[in-house]
Amino acid sequence: MGMVLRGEVEDIQLGAFLMLLRVNEETAEELAGFTEAVRDHIAKPAQAIAVDLDWSSYAGKKRVLPWFLLSSFLLAENGYRIFMHGTSGHTAGRMYTEQVLHELGVISAKSWQEVSTQLDGSLFSYMSLESFCPELHQIIGYRQYLGLRSPVHTLSRLINPLAAPHSIQSVFHPAYGASHQQAAKLLRQPNAAVFKGEGGEIERKPEASCAVKMIVDHCEIEQQWPKMLEGRQPQPDNLDPQQLVDVWRGLDPNFYAENAIIGTAAIAIMLLKKAPTQQQALSLAQHWWQHRDRSRF
Repeated sequence: MGMVLRGEVEDIQLGAFLMLLRVNEETAEELAGFTEAVRDHIAKPAQAIAVDLDWSSYAGKKRVLPWFLLSSFLLAENGYRIFMHGTSGHTAGRMYTEQVLHELGVISAKSWQEVSTQLDGSLFSYMSLESFCPELHQIIGYRQYLGLRSPVHTLSRLINPLAAPHSIQSVFHPAYGASHQQAAKLLRQPNAAVFKGEGGEIERKPEASCAVKMIVDHCEIEQQWPKMLEGRQPQPDNLDPQQLVDVWRGLDPNFYAENAIIGTAAIAIMLLKKAPTQQQALSLAQHWWQHRDRSRF
């Protein structure tokens, strides 16, 4: 992976390498090694930047709006420093985080100094992979030529460039959860959580039970979170980011959205050890949601 990032391979070699790994399925050891290579390659901040939770966002949304953004804002509003990173545009027909944040008036950071300033100000910052590892961003863009996702989509979620003590990730397929968990342990990540989120993003699906694989103080555990809603909710005809604002302000009583927001925040609350049980984590998330600053947007 170091050779790849330094441009020491031909494009045809890289494509073959990525697709062979895709067919064979990368191991946790390979993921950990790839991630270490990326961490060694990227430019570090001049001074350490304090972060409570590393939040990766690489999938984009297609069926429902990115309600998880409101979960992350809720955590930040209650004192947690959230660093989110991701990329956009690699898969047609999806709504990506950076685009939605821009429409909400949240500007993406372009440098580590901007990340530090934003975290000090609002306790939330988003930076595109393109800004801190353009080489990896370019490889993710190869999806349109290769026709398949590659291990790069997986390892990007594991980078945790600011070495936050807590990291949260999502996967498209439950089988990949174990690889993320094992790789996090190999990378000596003290606390981590990974689950199959809506559309591949870190967002609880209220209509389904949720298996969360975790690293807690370097130890592996798994939690089963029960479904929050019965039955299937109707899919919206279109995705309008203004609805995120309306739900946050309390102008749109969207039952599905509120459960997704609260359920996602509750998993993060348990990871951050703010609550010892699932029920207490849900209760705290509900309390935070009821008392949010509705004038934020």
